[in-house]
Amino acid sequence: MQTPDTMSIATAQAHHSARVPGEAGIWIFIAGDLLAFTLFFVLIALGNGDQPQVFARGRASLDIGLGVANTLLLLTGSWLVAAGVETSRKGAGRAASRYFLAGAACGLGFIANKFIEWSHLIRLGASPQTDDFYMFFFVFTGIHLFHVLLGTVYMLVLSRACSKRPAGPERDRFVECGGLFWHLVDLLWIVLFALLYLI
Repeated sequence: MQTPDTMSIATAQAHHSARVPGEAGIWIFIAGDLLAFTLFFVLIALGNGDQPQVFARGRASLDIGLGVANTLLLLTGSWLVAAGVETSRKGAGRAASRYFLAGAACGLGFIANKFIEWSHLIRLGASPQTDDFYMFFFVFTGIHLFHVLLGTVYMLVLSRACSKRPAGPERDRFVECGGLFWHLVDLLWIVLFALLYLI
């Protein structure tokens, strides 16, 4: 039989688990970012429809291996970040810190691969001025790369915060915002990867 104290604790825990993660501001940012990238995706699809040969030629010049590697890096990063968020919620700050540090390493790997890929394309003579495919490729992957850079920095900040700041609702919200942003970055890349490398 539950006492009033244990019932109130259970009620509080249920309320905590049912709340929307993060802050309202991060959800507004995510909605705006998704809207902007949806426009980018539509532009790529329209360009592909209007200039199929140009897009097929550009797509053939891309290194699918690097694209797959970057996808795996971000997916692995998402798993690590999700594990970090859950571990932080349980109060294990130092363990969460290690997850976020590993997530940041995945972000750095993505950034390094992207510069390798860009360097290779530039050596082949490709640039945003070459044609519409390369314009979309460099501009939109560049915007996404900036998101990855921000997410990587956020993971490093979270790693430090989890090892220094005490557990509690304030840290939970801060950590959840970082997790949500990272998952957004991952989702955007999956769609970009499909549109630019595969379709």
